[in-house]
Amino acid sequence: MRFLTAGESHGPQLTAIIEGVPSQLPLTEEDINYHLQRRQKGYGRGRRMQIEKDQVRITSGVRHGKTTGAPITLIVENNDWKHWDKIMGVAPLSEDEEKEVKRKITRPRPGHADLNGAIKYRHRDMRNVLERSSARETTVRVAVGAVAQVLLEVFGIEVCGHVLEIGHVKTGNLTYESIKSLKEKTEASEVRCLDPEASEKMMWAIDDAKNNGDSIGGIVEVVAVNLPVGLGSHVQYDRKLDGKIAQGVMSINAFKGVEVGLGFEAARMLGSNVHDEITYLEGQGFSRRTNRLGGFEGGMTNGMPVIVRGAMKPIPTLYKPLQSVDIETKEPFSASIERSDSCAVPAAAVVCEGVVAWELANAFLEKFGSDTIEDIVDNYNNYNIKVRDF
Repeated sequence: MRFLTAGESHGPQLTAIIEGVPSQLPLTEEDINYHLQRRQKGYGRGRRMQIEKDQVRITSGVRHGKTTGAPITLIVENNDWKHWDKIMGVAPLSEDEEKEVKRKITRPRPGHADLNGAIKYRHRDMRNVLERSSARETTVRVAVGAVAQVLLEVFGIEVCGHVLEIGHVKTGNLTYESIKSLKEKTEASEVRCLDPEASEKMMWAIDDAKNNGDSIGGIVEVVAVNLPVGLGSHVQYDRKLDGKIAQGVMSINAFKGVEVGLGFEAARMLGSNVHDEITYLEGQGFSRRTNRLGGFEGGMTNGMPVIVRGAMKPIPTLYKPLQSVDIETKEPFSASIERSDSCAVPAAAVVCEGVVAWELANAFLEKFGSDTIEDIVDNYNNYNIKVRDF
């Protein structure tokens, strides 16, 4: 499978086109809207989430509730567009109109793509950069990830993203009975955190940052269970699934780090405390005593839960102004804003969940793929029989 997204933060809509989804997969707009609504929640979100009521429209590739095998087009309209139709319009402006509505941006914000993008694409108006580099684009990435999750659920594979840390506050209790339990508990938390006590402290930390005109980041974790052995491959660098997931996570706006399993902690430990011992049970096959490697060995899934974490930096748009330089006048100035989230980590957990789900689904189809979901089910069941008998 592959996908492309298009659209600007204050343009009329965001669009994604997905190619390679097999036919006969049950898919509705409600399947996707559920995850879009999850993305909009979270303590610390700004006024934009009060304006937008993200709902997807499927305009191709699905007929009567099932995929056809043709490219799927997903559209999410921007409600805020009505305030920006002149500024973001496609048609050329007259000289008078340009003076009235264009709002040329020449002051790059530290931590954003503004200056780099302006230099790369020779834009004297940096709105051409910031509109596309905005995290608003993650809306349709969540929509794409939702389609991937629908596919994975056919095979009992579940994926859940949640928050481990916000600022200096860490989740103290990480025990849960099942993915269903993890989902229920984290969905009930305003910061998508499993630990109620840590959730309260995280909200205090967000409030403290906001009151000081600052922003705050954190760490999210994605857990995926019931994956078969052998997704990905060891035979070439670009076929290693953990590598593909790492690239996907790092492509999320404001993410600056990714780890699998113990991650960086493994570098501080002895090998005997890192690697997972192998066991075998008649009728069940091979397994591991522990899951320190996060479900991967040699770039392939090993049947254990996949554990991936991503580190999100604090949002760079601040009410506490940072210093920058105007690209026209070359004069220094203090950056200012109109609105911003003080923390988007809970929403980022949903985005990361979607990104990981996409890579898992893509690897799943690479292993078991066919043109129809029925054929894929047959391929998957036959493979499981051979794995048990190995």
